[in-house]
Amino acid sequence: MSSAALALQQAIFAKLTTDAATTAALGGPRVYDDVPTRAEFPFMTFGQSTERDWSTGTDEGYEHTVTLHIWSRGYGRKEAQALIAAARDALHDQALSLAGHRLINLRHDYSEVRRDRDGETFHGIARFRAVTEVE
Repeated sequence: MSSAALALQQAIFAKLTTDAATTAALGGPRVYDDVPTRAEFPFMTFGQSTERDWSTGTDEGYEHTVTLHIWSRGYGRKEAQALIAAARDALHDQALSLAGHRLINLRHDYSEVRRDRDGETFHGIARFRAVTEVE
């Protein structure tokens, strides 16, 4: 059985790369764990994630925080904000299938957009909270 964190990331990746609105906003399925050299903008990457055990005497479960980073070179924050909205719509309160685990809930927790230090890239951050149980 895969870890709950890996199963969750795989399910999120599958959802984002097959969601019509997200892929349209990205110009294709540009969601990466490891960004390829010379990746086209805009794109989305997996950032920091955490997993906390909340198991009880009878049930095994985990609470997760998953962070997505959005990278845009569009003029202004509009493109980055649209990408965050697409990811939120694709993931928030959705019933995703996880290998070996059951997703109890997945909720958008936080997002922001800021100009990157290079002065031309906008960096969006979208954080999600999920709860999983072992099947």
